Amino acid sequence: MPPSALAATDSPILRTQLPGPNARRIIAADERLISPSYTRSYPLVAQRGRGIVVEDVDGNEFFDFSAGIAVTSTGHCHPEVVAAIQKQAAELIHMSGTDFYYPQLTELAARLSRIAPMPGPHRVHYGNSGAEAVEAAFKLARYHTKRQHIIAFHGAFHGRTMGALSLTCSKVQQRRRFAPLVPGVVHVPYPNLYRRPAGTEPEQYARDTARYIEDWVFRTEVPPEECAAIIVEAIQGEGGYLPAPSAFLQELRRICDKHGILLIIDEVQSGMGRTGKWWAIEHSGVAPDMIAVAKGIASGLPLSVLITRAEIMDWLPGSHASTFGGNPVAIAAALATIDIIEREAMQNAKEVGDHILNRIYDWPQRLPLVGDVRGKGLMIGVEFVADKHTKAPAGEQRDHIVELAFEKGILFLGCGPNTLRICPPLIVTIPQADLALDVLEDCIKRVGSGKYHRPSWGEEVGS
Repeated sequence: MPPSALAATDSPILRTQLPGPNARRIIAADERLISPSYTRSYPLVAQRGRGIVVEDVDGNEFFDFSAGIAVTSTGHCHPEVVAAIQKQAAELIHMSGTDFYYPQLTELAARLSRIAPMPGPHRVHYGNSGAEAVEAAFKLARYHTKRQHIIAFHGAFHGRTMGALSLTCSKVQQRRRFAPLVPGVVHVPYPNLYRRPAGTEPEQYARDTARYIEDWVFRTEVPPEECAAIIVEAIQGEGGYLPAPSAFLQELRRICDKHGILLIIDEVQSGMGRTGKWWAIEHSGVAPDMIAVAKGIASGLPLSVLITRAEIMDWLPGSHASTFGGNPVAIAAALATIDIIEREAMQNAKEVGDHILNRIYDWPQRLPLVGDVRGKGLMIGVEFVADKHTKAPAGEQRDHIVELAFEKGILFLGCGPNTLRICPPLIVTIPQADLALDVLEDCIKRVGSGKYHRPSWGEEVGS
């Protein structure tokens, strides 16, 4: 089948039992040759993609509602992105922007400066991944302020390199046997409106959660004058697709301003139009000092950017750099991606996201397994509970729902202990979203009825 045929697919097409024979052969080789530290939720072996459709090595076609973990923002192999990559690859692939100059470095920086969520002027630092953007922010915060402590949040995921991992507080397995981590990091509670104490008002609860930093941390653990930065996700990703309330973010800004602390916003998963705005922080009206950007910025090519107010990025040559950061081919993909998001995809994310939320808002009332639905744009979480009163997490059932959806041709992924994320490419259509939601609701009902039996591959992949 020619790749162009995938674009016309209006529903998943399953041609073999899953996984098919070719997929089984590759998975067997993967088990011998590839690091066992990778996490796989189901046995998808991808071969090609167009739009929201991914075809595996056996010719099965799936609707991708994970977007490669919120990376393929313009869909798989968008023609404009592919053309930009091909053109640049034929001219210059690499010369290292840390030692030489590229016109592309300043071109993308100027585009990002125009859409940055804080007043300019700005400076940018290029890397290859979200973790690298966070590492740069961590180092720059210490360098600029001459302070040593960083405050991060329970449930946060900022990456797995040693500095980023020290800020991450999502799953214990991510930190197991890697201590000692980078010292000077303190983790504090992150607001979860669904699980807030009974009888508390949402806005006051959000403000009180932020004030814990002043009321407790600054009194007992970290002198405020020794705190370099607070880093937070405007919407926690791996923590369960939890939007930070505006009141919480506004209170963090107040604390930072009062004590001369930098506010770093991790927009690695939530940025680049995914929430219907360029940046999730814009929904709160808060201006950060730095933002970490990656994932959806280049539609699948490795690129990350740390954007700061210009006066903050005051480190001297040699302080921090990356050989491949700001690669010309990746920047070409990013420039094309920004064009597409600006022209149509960001508005589409808002419209289709609103449609999805309107369709599923009553799931907590109608479906016994669903405790909460939440999100902005096309960054939506569905949280599963075993009991509506106790809100006991139903993580195992969530995993079964993800597996069953895969068997029906829809690719979802979990996040947090018991949440399923809905994060398709920003070019998804309402009919495609409706089809995926029909499948998801059916899967929830089947698993909730106890009639679902895990496939033979379920325990193997899940481990």
